[in-house]
Amino acid sequence: MSILVTGGAGYIGSHTVLELLQQGEDIVVVDNLANSSQESLKRVAELTGKACSFYQGDILDKAFLDSVFAKHSIKSVVHFAGLKAVGESTVKPVEYYQVNVQGTLTLLDAMRDANVFKLVFSSSATVYGDPASLPIQEDFPVGGTTNPYGTSKLMVEMVLQDVAKSDERWSFAILRYFNPVGAHESGLIGEDPNGIPNNLLPYISQVAVGKLKELAVFGDDYDTKDGTGVRDYIHVVDLAIGHLKALNKINKEPGAHVFNLGTGNGYSVFEMLKAFEKACGHDLAYKVVPRRPGDIAACYAAPEKALAELDWQAVRGLDAMMADAWRWQSKNPQGYTS
Repeated sequence: MSILVTGGAGYIGSHTVLELLQQGEDIVVVDNLANSSQESLKRVAELTGKACSFYQGDILDKAFLDSVFAKHSIKSVVHFAGLKAVGESTVKPVEYYQVNVQGTLTLLDAMRDANVFKLVFSSSATVYGDPASLPIQEDFPVGGTTNPYGTSKLMVEMVLQDVAKSDERWSFAILRYFNPVGAHESGLIGEDPNGIPNNLLPYISQVAVGKLKELAVFGDDYDTKDGTGVRDYIHVVDLAIGHLKALNKINKEPGAHVFNLGTGNGYSVFEMLKAFEKACGHDLAYKVVPRRPGDIAACYAAPEKALAELDWQAVRGLDAMMADAWRWQSKNPQGYTS
């Protein structure tokens, strides 16, 4: 029996595929390569000595998904495929709802037709909107999302909750990620965004290798320790392992289960910049620019539920996040095209 990973060639997807292969699982990946590279999976095969089955196609294409389910005996699905840039979602809301919401509905339809009822969903802490207090617990109110990306994730969560209530065969793990950073310690796979990065760490690391001139700091007038945005940064390998723990959970229990995947620590933009300067060994240029639409001041997790119910916690600290991100970027200054 195989595990289907949608968006498995992407940043978090490829790291999760690696961990699954190392655990001895048979993996099938579907990805349209819109914001990823098949090179990541070639390198995963190099690292693990095992290959996965790969199909290029879109989760909006039901016939394509049906063909994949027909070719393989799938036992569960890990669903990463989607559009993921907060800023872009504010100017392309139709595309975000189409891919993230309709794409998931199409996937659920194909799963049901293939009698596959277990899914781990890649959600986001953005579903909490601007939280009234910190740290953020899973039972905090959702729905005050500040951008279409977050709203699209929340809509899918609501769909999954309703589907689980309608039919006890379904089992879902909804994983609300905080801010994934870093790379595999080998430096062979990492985050390779198209164009100018939307996320902080790849932006910093591209400045460090000279690919970008300076870091744009989006606002220094937030109500935080130094005026810059505070986020809960989590090492991508810790995050990947969280998906393996979530699969264990849904193999045993039906229903829809929600977990924060974060460290419980918040770091500001300036703290991240200083930590990366330590890792790469030189100062980095930055410029403060206006806030981005949809951004909030601070966001960090209460991670206790994942420890109690999944036996999972983040173990890699800020120094490892920075060292691994720098190793990846310095070895691959142009990403997977290096």
